Amino acid sequence: MKKVCKWYQCCPIKYFVDHGMLEKEWVENYCLIGNKKCIRYQKEESGEFHPDNLLPNGKIRKELK
Repeated sequence: MKKVCKWYQCCPIKYFVDHGMLEKEWVENYCLIGNKKCIRYQKEESGEFHPDNLLPNGKIRKELK
């Protein structure tokens, strides 16, 4: 069963995947299952700044803009 992250629609990860800039596994393994281990989710919930190119596992992909 899917439990979509509440931030999914406005998350840059969705944008990057939708535009072929990032592998779809990112949304499948984090966004669409409500994975609260997502670093982006944690930072959003705490109000902490995070760049758009921060991946759910905490790594930064410099080529993503």
